[in-house]
Amino acid sequence: MGTGDVDASLDDIAARMKTPGNSTVVFTGAGMSTDSGLTDFRSKDGLWGKVDPMELATSQAMRCNYDVFHEFYSARFEQMGRSQPNAGHAIVAAWEARGLVSCVITQNIDGLHAAAGSERIYELHGSVGSVRCMECGAPSTQDAFIGRIPCGTCGGRLRPGVVLFGESLPEDAMDSSWSASESAGLFIVLGSSLNVSPANQFPVIAHSAGALVTICNRDATQMDYIADYRTHEGISEFLARLDACLGD
Repeated sequence: MGTGDVDASLDDIAARMKTPGNSTVVFTGAGMSTDSGLTDFRSKDGLWGKVDPMELATSQAMRCNYDVFHEFYSARFEQMGRSQPNAGHAIVAAWEARGLVSCVITQNIDGLHAAAGSERIYELHGSVGSVRCMECGAPSTQDAFIGRIPCGTCGGRLRPGVVLFGESLPEDAMDSSWSASESAGLFIVLGSSLNVSPANQFPVIAHSAGALVTICNRDATQMDYIADYRTHEGISEFLARLDACLGD
């Protein structure tokens, strides 16, 4: 069982998911993928406790310290390439296939939601599967980036198609996420510290519109005060319990 605070029960959440016309939005952060062997960011054992993101994951680092930038992202890409969707990814994808989930909003770049079968995904921070030239924007490949092969169009250096610190989030994904949050009847947060703005406003938008808000995260978040259900258990375990409440 979970150890969270409960204003709504799992049965309440399941009932809302099955209500005709309800829109359930799933919002995921790095904690969603820890069961796939990927390190999260802000927990006590997270990635940002070991490296300084402002030295490695910024547009300035890409321009001014490309060797270190390239080494960091090459290692991340190789790690993500070895990872597979976990049970939690599979449950969310199965819910979408059943018409119980409207969309997934994700801060993750690992592509695991798509690999598990989810289709309507709004990637706020881009995707590990996208690489382009820093200079002309021509598309390229992960292998070319890792191998430091210059852009085939202009000879420029390659970069991952992810959002770095200092860059704006993609407008299309932001607009779609905003609209989905406004129309949600249930908003489920999985594995996000909810520390990063503006993405952490989506559960607030959903709450203001009357949605039930559920937060499952290892540590407390600054948005816990709006949650109708909070738990710090493992995400796959929580989703399995909710899935059992939904039945066939």
